[in-house]
Amino acid sequence: MHHAPAGTPAAAPAGPPAHAPDQAVIGAASGLLGQYRAATDEAFFASPTRTLLTSGAHARVPQDARPLAQRVAHALAEAEANAEARADAKAEAGTRSADSRRPLVVGAVAFDHDRRAELVVPALVRTAGALRDDPLIALPAPPADRVDWQLRPVPAPEAYGAGVAAAVERLRGGELSKVVLARTLELTADRPLDLPAVLQRLARRDPGGYTFAVPAGPGRTLIGASPELLLSRRGTAVLANPLAGSVPRSDDLGEDVRRAAALLESPKDLHEHAVVVDAIRTALAPHCRTLDVPERPTLVRTAAMWHLATTISGELADPAVTALDLATALHPTPAVCGTPTDLARRVIGEVEPFDRGLYTGMVGWQDAAGDGEWVVTIRCAEAEQRTLRVYAGAGVVDRSRPEAELAETSAKFRTFLDAAGVPR
Repeated sequence: MHHAPAGTPAAAPAGPPAHAPDQAVIGAASGLLGQYRAATDEAFFASPTRTLLTSGAHARVPQDARPLAQRVAHALAEAEANAEARADAKAEAGTRSADSRRPLVVGAVAFDHDRRAELVVPALVRTAGALRDDPLIALPAPPADRVDWQLRPVPAPEAYGAGVAAAVERLRGGELSKVVLARTLELTADRPLDLPAVLQRLARRDPGGYTFAVPAGPGRTLIGASPELLLSRRGTAVLANPLAGSVPRSDDLGEDVRRAAALLESPKDLHEHAVVVDAIRTALAPHCRTLDVPERPTLVRTAAMWHLATTISGELADPAVTALDLATALHPTPAVCGTPTDLARRVIGEVEPFDRGLYTGMVGWQDAAGDGEWVVTIRCAEAEQRTLRVYAGAGVVDRSRPEAELAETSAKFRTFLDAAGVPR
């Protein structure tokens, strides 16, 4: 089973940035994956509905005091106003371009979206259908090189466990309901990183998920494969697919099935999931004419984890509300922060000995019509020359055990570590 939002085509994730991807061309999506070169101005994004490869930058979304959605809307309006002139300049290129009638922004937004966003209006946008619909995606990815890695956990495992235990005491005291605590692995290789090969392995391991590689600042790349859709908009149809409540997979089939079944009945994980779903329902309800929220979660699986998931679909009351308007209204959900949000943020700042940066933010795109897809930035790393910083987090509630949360973060690390060729 690959992670893909459920529902009818009308409720599928967001519409195209300029032209509908051609689902019939064998090799088109995997071809875009193969063309990614990790250049400073390139971005790759693949979802269960489309594949995008962008390059160049007509404009960068500025960082100023205006709300993020307003800054993005202004950048897109300026791009749309000049679209015809830019389209003429690119007409001979033979590729689809953001100089169409529907320019887009693409990139990543930080956990604290008021502080940092790495978003651009690209010069060129090449589109194709979904990776999962391309038969050539089944071909093997290039094997990982034999690399000598130096690894440093931040914080150390015992310090992370102590942070979880301290948070549980605060939770049991009624101070808050949930907090998500993360840790990182800082890895240094003995040679420059081959990011295109890492991206190939991430995408081919789970072509039905969300794979991305986008610029993260000078000389840095945010790269990963997230299982979680924060929000998509296509016309007036909106979709969210929160994940909360997880258990590591097992290589033994019987044990793997047992873990999945136990997750579906786990009071701790069902409570953790319900908190997230309730928060998303509350945030979306004021914007939607209709909102469908299933009563119980289902299961999705990645190569490393089982997750509880709920597909929430709705119809906008006001078609002027954009995908990013909705995404910033949802973000950060209790799945990556906690509840109540402000208090959980404060606890995260006190316990985590690093700045999350783009981790647990959102990555994706939005076009000038307001359609877009924004994915929760998890199962990822920030890469720079020979270094990787890999992130993983776990939701802590009053029934959490430090050793279980440590095991969960270790399992979540494997999605990226396996793709990077880091030995177990």
